Amino acid sequence: MPIESHPNCIAVENVSFAYNKHSVLEDISFYVKSGEYLGIIGPNGGGKTTLVKILLGLYKPRSGTVTIFGQAIKNSGQRALIGYVPQRVSQNISTFPATVEEIVKSGRTARIGLLKRFSQNDKTAVEKAMETADVARFKTHLIGELSGGEQQRAYIARALAGEPKILVLDEPSVGVDIAAQEKFYTLIENLNKTHGLTIIFVSHDVDVIAHEVRCLLCLNKNLVYHGQPKKFIKDEYLEKLYGKKVKFILHGH
Repeated sequence: MPIESHPNCIAVENVSFAYNKHSVLEDISFYVKSGEYLGIIGPNGGGKTTLVKILLGLYKPRSGTVTIFGQAIKNSGQRALIGYVPQRVSQNISTFPATVEEIVKSGRTARIGLLKRFSQNDKTAVEKAMETADVARFKTHLIGELSGGEQQRAYIARALAGEPKILVLDEPSVGVDIAAQEKFYTLIENLNKTHGLTIIFVSHDVDVIAHEVRCLLCLNKNLVYHGQPKKFIKDEYLEKLYGKKVKFILHGH
């Protein structure tokens, strides 16, 4: 089945994972529809980042299967279908001698392979990615000269340069000021609605996730909840997720 017509871009079935003998994920199963905007939340140590690394093909599950558009993650071609934006990079990046354009170009490597020369199509993809993420005007600037929000948009452009079908963001707005966060969320929503990208947004901020995403997945070693954000905001789910009674206040947006 062609990628464009596959109803589920990701299928996770009965996945478990452990670091040595320490269980992190237990019998996790869920599907992500193509074009979905999914939020993943859970407490520290609940397995969010481990799950992301499994989706990226960096970790192999102890048991269970993961397929991307119906195929197991076996090669760089499959991995290239997923663009990844990590948590905000270290402050040491301020001394990293690379321009924004060079950072974005590095995101093209997953598609064309190491040591391959850039074609005109590759250059066009890099330019388009910078325009989409609104960092083209910074392309000759060193990455360390940008603000936190601008740096994160540059790393989104890096992910987009590989022309992925799925974009995974792992706590991408940590340390970014409120004004920059608003622009960031608007960009992500536009990538989902206008560009048709499937978005997986990992966050510890329940309030933000409840406002931004259309589907919510909650992890605490086990799958606690998978469904609409509005239905999640109930005491029994919060207790299962965080292990105690918590009071949740949904702020206006």
